[in-house]
Amino acid sequence: MAAQLSPQQRTDQIRAFQKELKLLEQENIVLFTEKEKIDTYHKNLLEKFISSHNVDTTQEEKQLTLGMKISSFLAVLALALCLFYLFFHYWGFFDEALQVVILITAPLLFLGVSFYLVQKEEMYYYAKISAMLSFVSFILNIVVIGEIFNLASSVNAFLIWSFYGVLLAYIFQARLLLGMGIIAFTFYLSAQVGVWGGGYWFSFSERPESFLFVAVILFSISFIKQQLFIGFDKVYRYFGMLLFFFPILILSNYGYASYILWDHKSIEELYQVMGFLMSALAIYFGIRKGYGEVVNIGNSFFVIFLYTKFFQWWWAWMPKYIFFFILGMSALVILIVLKKVKEIQYKQLKRVAL
Repeated sequence: MAAQLSPQQRTDQIRAFQKELKLLEQENIVLFTEKEKIDTYHKNLLEKFISSHNVDTTQEEKQLTLGMKISSFLAVLALALCLFYLFFHYWGFFDEALQVVILITAPLLFLGVSFYLVQKEEMYYYAKISAMLSFVSFILNIVVIGEIFNLASSVNAFLIWSFYGVLLAYIFQARLLLGMGIIAFTFYLSAQVGVWGGGYWFSFSERPESFLFVAVILFSISFIKQQLFIGFDKVYRYFGMLLFFFPILILSNYGYASYILWDHKSIEELYQVMGFLMSALAIYFGIRKGYGEVVNIGNSFFVIFLYTKFFQWWWAWMPKYIFFFILGMSALVILIVLKKVKEIQYKQLKRVAL
């Protein structure tokens, strides 16, 4: 079990154990005869985690780390936009040969800086920023070179961007880059599905069903063990579920966008039923497996599907105070059901403990 926990989760577990043990000793409930041996083991383990993974051992450190992550994200966003506008502001002053040289060297330069910064810091904050700039300049590389040499647009560009983004994500353990790579892969594979369906790749977004295949792939990847890459499995699950439920939500209200050659009302009813069933299944699966993000997304979309149906049925003719009263009562019913599920889980855990 300990091997399945990340260093930060293991650290939190140790700190919680130490606090509980201290309370038990103060109440004279339990007295460990080998407490010094346990303390030494935990001390050595925490020192190892701090030196190798720079974990947070206190709540204050966690708050600082969160602030650093937010600052890193804002820095990445601002510098990426700066790079984008810098390219096009001075682009006309360079001849064609120099433009090509700049386009090729820019992503390589930022990549080299990233590898250099990795050697100088533990948590890769600056390295991740430089890697993100390498990814942005690589996108500009493909787009602008295509314009310079008048190349036809191709869906394969998304595959190249996806490969580079995911590669950088795994090298520098950057979840933001993983998300960008997943988005590019989503565009590529969804466009390919659209082409297989007989359409032009650029119009893939007009058919939400094109995203369902990608969603299944991403959700499946999330169960591959990635112990060295903390949080990557959750990124795959989040994208997989969102790319699955959003198309179903759209098609449950706009059946014309479906590949299925049925009456649009029948298509909408099909996806409405599917939305309720799959979101309920996600809640059940998430509870059984202990995936909080799956439960939260499933619960959110179940409520969205439910409220959408209420709106379709009653908004046009029902008094608004009655409509919102029904919404409130339905939310209470969902709360009661989830509370019952939690009580059942508690009883099962209590039975196992006994």
